[in-house]
Amino acid sequence: MISPSYCQTMARYNARMNDQLYNACATIPDQQRRTDMKLFFKSIHGTLDHLMYGDIAWLSRFMGKEDEVPEFGGILYPDFSELADTRKVWDQKIIDWADRLKQSWLESDFSYISKIDGTARTKPAWLLAAHMFNHSTHHRGQLTTALSQLGIDFGVTDLPFVL
Repeated sequence: MISPSYCQTMARYNARMNDQLYNACATIPDQQRRTDMKLFFKSIHGTLDHLMYGDIAWLSRFMGKEDEVPEFGGILYPDFSELADTRKVWDQKIIDWADRLKQSWLESDFSYISKIDGTARTKPAWLLAAHMFNHSTHHRGQLTTALSQLGIDFGVTDLPFVL
């Protein structure tokens, strides 16, 4: 079981890592950010966009706004500047959500409908919150590998040394 303080820590770590990652990605020409690097979502831009989708989807559900979850597939933000600006907005929304989070919510079950396969699911809320943060860390790891292959230093990413 996780706690509100865990979510608050991860929300701040998430925002810090996203800021660091976007700063590194901003040094890459747009065409290179869109080049297929054999990542799961092909390009750096595609992976950044997928991360944005995941956070919008989960946080919208958690805030009771399931109707605001975008359809899955395709690029939500084709323009890097718009994607970067949206990222900052949603990182703050995640921090605000975590700061208001109650242990009782984490201990409850949470139901949602997947936009990927249309299936209704019920899972422990704490598990889904942990997944939201883990999902971001997972894909940021793919991006840091791609950046490393391009010779770009993205900085320290280890949680104990970042916050």
